[in-house]
Amino acid sequence: MRVFHGSSMEVRHPEIRTGKFTKDFGDGFYCTKLKKQAKRWAERKDTPTISVYEYSPDTRLSILEFKGMTDEWLDFIVNCRKGVPHNWDIVIGAMANDQIYNYIADFIEGVITREQFWALAKFKYPTHQICFATEASLRCLQFIESERITKK
Repeated sequence: MRVFHGSSMEVRHPEIRTGKFTKDFGDGFYCTKLKKQAKRWAERKDTPTISVYEYSPDTRLSILEFKGMTDEWLDFIVNCRKGVPHNWDIVIGAMANDQIYNYIADFIEGVITREQFWALAKFKYPTHQICFATEASLRCLQFIESERITKK
């Protein structure tokens, strides 16, 4: 399967990125199977670039895949944003876009209930993300090419 990574430069050799607890699935290298989404990620940068990879899953790795926006998906994201580590090599699922991100923050802070979160959580377009969370998982990616994006 082809996957895409949007950033400010070509990324031939992906790396696990760590930082503040703001990523849906924790620290890692994030890609998507949706080129339009990678383009949106890249367009936030000064020199928007999409790197393309061939993703070949390794059955020896632990892979968690959320088939939709479920309570389990929400709880996993909440834990990751609180800094709770997980032991998965790869995590796949929907992305909490900017609007959903705010709802998750409100849910974490107790401003809204779980029911209110689900009532508000409506995507304008499909989203998808794959978090490669370990060095072993990065070996599932083979760099193909990159493409410089012209900003709108």
